[in-house]
Amino acid sequence: MNPCKFCGQPATIHLTDILHQQKRETHLCEACARAKKIIPDQPGSHIDLHGLVQLVMGQSDGADAAAPGSLTCSNCGLKYSAFREEGRLGCAADYDEFAGPLATLLERVHRATDHCGKVPSRKRATMGLSKLKAELEAAIAAERYEDAAVLRDRLRQKEGPDEPR
Repeated sequence: MNPCKFCGQPATIHLTDILHQQKRETHLCEACARAKKIIPDQPGSHIDLHGLVQLVMGQSDGADAAAPGSLTCSNCGLKYSAFREEGRLGCAADYDEFAGPLATLLERVHRATDHCGKVPSRKRATMGLSKLKAELEAAIAAERYEDAAVLRDRLRQKEGPDEPR
């Protein structure tokens, strides 16, 4: 039997999550789970999902949210703490205003901050070409001419004979 994470009593609630391909387990006794508001004070069948998410994300007492909690969007007035509670941003400027905390959150949830999902086929080809061109320019600027030659050849191969050089 596992002990409670907070008080050492025998745990009756066992939470498991996977972060960065590593399994994390949290064991709680009923009293600590009620104190952390993961289960309600009165017997019932519902679980406080917000409290559970905060515990899993490492925000057990709100200490984690205190640092970026003072951030406020200058465009729509949304506070970062309100975003954390609601899970919705107010406007496009929020991505810039909350860039640091959002990058940390995205890394934790999605294990990446760059989009690597599906891309429309017509855009897929141009994305690959623009990335190769940027790498080629960076290699030339850094005077890595051998790398630049390889990138140039790959770029020509992808462009094909019909594309202008």
